[in-house]
Amino acid sequence: MSQEKSTKIFVLDTNVILHDSNSIQSFHEHDIAIPITVLEEVDQFKKGHNDINFQAREFLRKLDGLTGDLLSDAGAPLGEERGNIRVILARELDPRLRSAFLQDCPDHRILNTALGLTEIHSEREVILVSKDTNVRMKAKAFGVRAQDYARDKLESLDKLYAGMRKLETTNEIVDLFYQQSEPVPVAQVEGVGAPVANENFIIRSGSKSVLATYNRETDDLHRVDKCKSYGISPRNAEQSFALHALTNDSIKLVTLVGKAGTGKTLLALAAALQNRSHYRQILLARPVVPLSNKDLGYLPGDISAKLDPYMQPLFDNLSVIRHQFEQDAPETQRIQKMLETEKLVISPLAYIRGRSLQKIFFIVDEAQNLTPLEVKTIITRAGEGTKVIFTGDIHQIDHPYLDTLSNGLSYLINRMVGQSIYSHITLEKGERSVLADLASELL
Repeated sequence: MSQEKSTKIFVLDTNVILHDSNSIQSFHEHDIAIPITVLEEVDQFKKGHNDINFQAREFLRKLDGLTGDLLSDAGAPLGEERGNIRVILARELDPRLRSAFLQDCPDHRILNTALGLTEIHSEREVILVSKDTNVRMKAKAFGVRAQDYARDKLESLDKLYAGMRKLETTNEIVDLFYQQSEPVPVAQVEGVGAPVANENFIIRSGSKSVLATYNRETDDLHRVDKCKSYGISPRNAEQSFALHALTNDSIKLVTLVGKAGTGKTLLALAAALQNRSHYRQILLARPVVPLSNKDLGYLPGDISAKLDPYMQPLFDNLSVIRHQFEQDAPETQRIQKMLETEKLVISPLAYIRGRSLQKIFFIVDEAQNLTPLEVKTIITRAGEGTKVIFTGDIHQIDHPYLDTLSNGLSYLINRMVGQSIYSHITLEKGERSVLADLASELL
């Protein structure tokens, strides 16, 4: 079998390129086909300041650099030990597609390209790569192999780091944490094994228990005490671990994952207010994912009116903290003054991405709706003295091309495990109300 016959042809959908402009370098020795329709769609996204616009521009520059003055039918080489890339011109719509679908659209033209390549190159495997589940299903219905773009995708949720373990031990070990002020060496606690930096432990012996976190630098376990932050007290062990990490200045990156009502955003905001003197500003942001994937222009009103529904949950969390104090209490007045002087800013994430983040306590809510590249872009903007917090629920994703394994929050957790300036906690217990917990479990 020749080298060409043994290699595959990957047809890329537009959403793959807008997800990762460098995706064309992810297919090793195999060839890549770009339908002309994809170029047409990418062109519509090249203007703007969001990540998706950056990806569009980067891809077009890379493709232009690879192809030179003229692109032959064989395509252009992608590099050493890699295949070729070529642009496939539109051809007449396959009769099977015309009879199956009521209208012509870019998705169907891309599928038509993949279908045509399977016939022209019957000796080679042709695979359509798309982040769109429906496009993949349509392709498979016509006998075309289809796959998700999985370069930055986790293998399994079972392998996702939880940030916390439970250990059964003896009364003597538990007592040791309370009897001495010094941390307890890991060697003295049986069952710890090989902990990672800032991993948390619930250490139990019958009715006795102690919370501890691992310090990699000193190879010991530090007791974690229940502490209040700006009127908010932790209600369970997970929240205690979260507040400990959020208020620890040596930890610069924290991820909090949990279902609605576990206190992710509330704890992060309370910790930010508690440690406000360490930072120049507190930024609280979230990505705007419009309903039904419609642009904000579909909504009535000016830009403020359009964005208010998306930002309201963040203001709700701030209101909970305010209600811990009397209306004329200094803590309440301080929050109002911080809002007025923009020491505390609540904003859509797109409005913050271009900023230089120096000495900022930066909370990114609903981070499960970010792509891995968007998460990287945010973190790489963190300047000296900045702390970044990502909160979200990886089971509640509104982004049409992300899932529990491919979203930026899961990707970040998987990649950062073991770093000395990183801490993660999975919050499992809801604390809103008995009714909310019951609904979350049964409905």
